[in-house]
Amino acid sequence: MNFTKEQILAYCNEFSKNTLMETLKIEYIDAGEGFLVAKMPVNSGVHQPMGLLHGGASVALAESVGSAASQFFINPKEQEVRGIEISANHLKSIREGIVFGTARIIHKGKSIHLWEIKITDEAGNLISLCKLTNMILEKKKTE
Repeated sequence: MNFTKEQILAYCNEFSKNTLMETLKIEYIDAGEGFLVAKMPVNSGVHQPMGLLHGGASVALAESVGSAASQFFINPKEQEVRGIEISANHLKSIREGIVFGTARIIHKGKSIHLWEIKITDEAGNLISLCKLTNMILEKKKTE
């Protein structure tokens, strides 16, 4: 399926309403051939008790952007995406600002998509490196 950058971003931002992505203020900001980028503000709402970006918030950003990106390689009328495994290495801490999650496709199979998601700060420093595996399922027919 072919979509323009504007269509991809509008779709992703629209389906994020009333979800964890909206709670975390994740916004999709760029897209292209085999990649999708979202940003998330770093503030007390995503901090762990020591005032640093919570690793779980980083993983939520990674899974959100990687799962959204898989949507554009499937037929949404017949298929759906399920994240089945995610791993994260947190390499640097951040207290405030904005982080960016960039998902790039590593493997695009019929039933499995593998994504690498780099989470960086505004200066381009690598905060977390994540890997997400998505399973592509056939939607169940309703009679």
